Order: sequence, then structure tokens, then C-alpha cells
Amino acid sequence: MRPIFLGISAAFFFAFTFILNQAMDISGGSWIWSASLRYIFMIPFLICIVALRGNLKGVFKELKASPGSWLLWSFVGFGLFYTPLCFAAAYSPGWLIAGTWQITIISGTLLTPLFFETVHTGHGPLKVRGKIPYKGLIMSLIILLGIILMQLEHSKHVSLNNILLGVIPVLIASFAYPLGNRKMMDNCMGRLDAYQRVLGMTLASLPVWILLSIYGLFSVGMPSVSQTLQSGLVAICSGVIATVLFFKATDLVRGNMQRLASVEATQSMEVLFTLIGELIFLSIPNPSVLSWFGMFVVIIGMVLHSYMTQITKKKQFLENKRNVRA
Repeated sequence: MRPIFLGISAAFFFAFTFILNQAMDISGGSWIWSASLRYIFMIPFLICIVALRGNLKGVFKELKASPGSWLLWSFVGFGLFYTPLCFAAAYSPGWLIAGTWQITIISGTLLTPLFFETVHTGHGPLKVRGKIPYKGLIMSLIILLGIILMQLEHSKHVSLNNILLGVIPVLIASFAYPLGNRKMMDNCMGRLDAYQRVLGMTLASLPVWILLSIYGLFSVGMPSVSQTLQSGLVAICSGVIATVLFFKATDLVRGNMQRLASVEATQSMEVLFTLIGELIFLSIPNPSVLSWFGMFVVIIGMVLHSYMTQITKKKQFLENKRNVRA
């Protein structure tokens, strides 16, 4: 249950991303600065945290050992994740983006065959290719059904152009985030803790944010003081706290793709936290009864997903053990 709790806590702080990005867009801020400033501001905070824990040297050692992998998968996991989300904020409200983002539950599950998981047998640990947990996938579809119900009424008032520009970037991000995260977990092989890995990926993705900032400087000019402060808040709440909590949760289930998919499913809570935040701080209209019912479906879907994942995990272990003996 600890990984699940950490995942839900991460979802709470991740919700600040959608709420504040929407607030910045409403006030006229550019998505370019919303994306780049978050990760630039994250660096000093993360360096202080890792340094105080006495683990800074290990980060630079890993970066030096395989710079190509760090640059590639940090670009995928952070660059192709956050830039599209910020871009989408210009075309959809925060809670709608948070709802669409839950497709990452499906995306993360579909990525399972690309990785190997550790199975402990009577002959010792064995690496086997992950299999898509179809029962868990069905539970994920229930979660997505709840998300659709929450978006249904709002979608009637959104143009097709805004739907595409608000949805397609989020779909790209939904695959990029779990892919980059998992690849870096494999690359680190448990040598770095969650704080170190977040710092390493942030530093490795820095070229992306520098180039984006240069583009923003010439295309939209300098960011306002308000956007700079809000981006700093996103960096702390979402970039540092939420990311570390989520990476810690995934570290606890590293090597088991089914449990990893269950942790990633907790991120469906983001839409609930985002909607509540926008109701309080951005004074959006109260959701309909259908939307509230959708939230209830999401919660039920999460519980069922977690339950089925545990059952599937036990059956898969027994099956792999029989196959090894054979």
C-alpha cells in the first residue's frame, strides 16, 4: 500500500501543474516559459536536497558513465512530457487536460512488453519480458470511462481545433513520461535514489530548456514577474515534491511491470485534485452531476485496478516458476 499512497500524494502535487499552467495562460503567459522555467528552477532545489543527503557525487558519476542515455531518456521523460502539457494549456482548461492525461494509464500498460521484469524462482532471480496485464488494463478502461464522463459536458462547448490541440500533445506526453522514467530506472539499476534520479534527469534535460528559453526570448519576450513566480511554485510542488514522490513509488516496485502499472494508475487522482483546485482558485463553474459521477467511477476503477493487479501478480509468479522448472 505504501507505493499506492506515495502515488496518490504525487498526484496531489502534480495537480498544481494543471492549475497553475491554466492560471498563467489566463493571465497571458506563454506556454514556452511555463515549460522551461519549471525545470530551470528545479535545479537549485534538487542540488541542495541531494547535496544535504551526501549523494551529489553519485549523480555526476552516473551522468559521466552514460551521457547519451541520460540525454535521450531525459529528453523523452521530461522534455516530451512537459512541453506538450504546457502547450495544451493554451487550448483546454486544466481539469480537461488532467482528465486527458489519464490516458497514461493505458500508455504505461501498453509499454510493458518493451521491458523485462525480475521473477524470483527456486533457481534464483530471472529476467523475463513483461506481459500486458489485460485484467488490469480492463480496470484502467473503467478509470478512463470515469474521465470521459467528467469531460463529456464540457466537450460540447469546445471546438474541434481546440480539442485536437488540447488532446494530441497530451497523448504524446502520456507515452513519453512512463517511457523515459522506466528507461532511466533500467539505466540506473538501483544505484541512484529517487532524488538523485530526478536531479540527473533534470540536468540532462537542461539543453532542451535552454533552447526553448532562447526561442521564447525572441518569439514572445521575457516572462512576466507573475509567471516567473508561478513557475517557481510549479517547480517546487510538481517538479520537486511530486516527481520525487512518484519516482520513489516506482522505485519501490521496480522490476515488476504489473505493480508499476498500478502505481502509475494512481495518477488518475490528478483530475480530481485539479478540478477541486480550479473550483477554489480559478472560480470555474461547478461540475455537473455527470462529472461528479465520473469522479466516483475513477475512484472505483482505481480500487479494482489495484486489486486485480495483485491477483495477476501472484498468478504470473506461479506461471513463471512452473515455466522455469519445465
